[in-house]
Amino acid sequence: MPYTSKDYLGTGLGRIWSLNVCDIDPDPAQARRIFETEKLRELSESIREFGVIQPLIVRKTGNRFTLIAGERRLRAATMAGLNHVPCIISLADEEKAAYMSLIENLQRRDLDCFEEAAGLSRLITAYGLSREEAAKKLGKSQSAIANKLRLLKLNGECVSAIRRAGLSERHARELLRLESPTEVLNAVEFIRERKLSVAKTEKYVSELLAPPQKQKSNRSANPQRPISNRSELISAVCSAVEMAQSRGVRAELLRDETSEKTVITLTVRKT
Repeated sequence: MPYTSKDYLGTGLGRIWSLNVCDIDPDPAQARRIFETEKLRELSESIREFGVIQPLIVRKTGNRFTLIAGERRLRAATMAGLNHVPCIISLADEEKAAYMSLIENLQRRDLDCFEEAAGLSRLITAYGLSREEAAKKLGKSQSAIANKLRLLKLNGECVSAIRRAGLSERHARELLRLESPTEVLNAVEFIRERKLSVAKTEKYVSELLAPPQKQKSNRSANPQRPISNRSELISAVCSAVEMAQSRGVRAELLRDETSEKTVITLTVRKT
């Protein structure tokens, strides 16, 4: 006869309990934000056949339980139609539980670099930690923490574009050197189309940031160089609009990306 959440008596915390999925709440501090449907479906099929092999970790919160580790397993078990899941009940407080959740994801490499950065930021803000304290608790160097947090300078549109392009964290760090979101988006498209390595991306970004006189010299050496691809065309249009705006022209450019095309709408005010 399996145990249910009602069997919890505050004792036997080293045991594995069978808790009702309806009594378990997601972790509000969960760093992982992306749960791929297809992978969840594959996990649910495995759980349907073999059950949940690795117990979830939860903590008692009032009359309910809050997840510390195992949200993918909980979601997949629910998809598989399970009413109960095996759990270990931890005595961790809210702060320790938040660290346990983040560390579990990091150890399993379940987070992408942006989720990891957001999770670190939430922990530091919520508990008033210095970067040194966070690094010590997570077993990381201060420079590693600082590098992760720098990724938060990229806005949501840029992050989505980097994810869609399948670029690495090291690619993203190079893109941080660019000043505007428009420059980042154009660079992401260029890197994706040419499948640039990190080293080639570093060189490409450095060329974009080259002093104006060098760029002028390059243009003079090849004044008739035509636009040869989609990324260069988009970049040229965006650059022209930005230059016109800097000189007082009331111009607006809207860019709409789909999987098949880029739609650019240019509006120029008469007065």
